[in-house]
Amino acid sequence: MNIEHIAIWCRDLEVMRSFYIQYFNAVSNELYINEKKQYRSYFLSFESGARLELMQMNSVAENLNGTGLQYFGLNHLAFSTGSKMMVDALTQRLSEAGFKVIGEPRTTGDGYYESVVLDPENNRIEITV
Repeated sequence: MNIEHIAIWCRDLEVMRSFYIQYFNAVSNELYINEKKQYRSYFLSFESGARLELMQMNSVAENLNGTGLQYFGLNHLAFSTGSKMMVDALTQRLSEAGFKVIGEPRTTGDGYYESVVLDPENNRIEITV
């Protein structure tokens, strides 16, 4: 069994779409709009076959997760780059573009080489080998 997709509620759908296309090589479908529900979404596809659904609807409430204090629920998305050098390069590229790096590249206690950055809406992204 495989995870088909993960979905994220977004404040700014176009900014989030651009971020994942530019930095994670996502390919986007056309914008879906449901006027009755005031709902809009994109599906982003990745080389591995995984998909990310970016959704927007005015009635969605803010969650309480922050960059420090965390609450139950999804914590992060992880993207595998294939090498330590690529983890370092993508982390530096995101940092130079003004995105917040909350975990510099390192080998974790469980043996992963990773960094942690925040996307434009402060969702945690692990960049791994």
